[in-house]
Amino acid sequence: MTATEVLEPIDRDLLCLLELPDDLPEQLSIAEASELTGLTAHTLRYYERIGLLDVRRDAAGYRSYDERAMARIVFISRLRASGMSIGTISHYLELVHEGEHTAPQRLALMQEHRERIQRQLRDLQLALAVTDYKITVYGGTAVP
Repeated sequence: MTATEVLEPIDRDLLCLLELPDDLPEQLSIAEASELTGLTAHTLRYYERIGLLDVRRDAAGYRSYDERAMARIVFISRLRASGMSIGTISHYLELVHEGEHTAPQRLALMQEHRERIQRQLRDLQLALAVTDYKITVYGGTAVP
């Protein structure tokens, strides 16, 4: 990113979904970003190295994570937690970078991923039902 590029504001609805703290400092060190996200510093550096993150540097050359970088980290984490591969996330972010004309491709990618998540949820619901049944068989109570 060049100094002359103007970034679009982060969508407030998306920020709410990402659950970033309201009192998020303007700049965080890699240690603070790591603590806040639960990701290791190694993982954060890896995400930057492979192009998933663009992290600015402070005057001393240290990584400085702003709200945009933190939102990206949490977004990536949510996709990873849902089973999306690093390669697919990378492809998605490349499409975002290419511009609005890639919106149909991004939509299709997210729709396919949503279907995978729905299948995972159904599988987990069935696994939970079987587990609850066995708990009941052994005289226990499956409490929601």
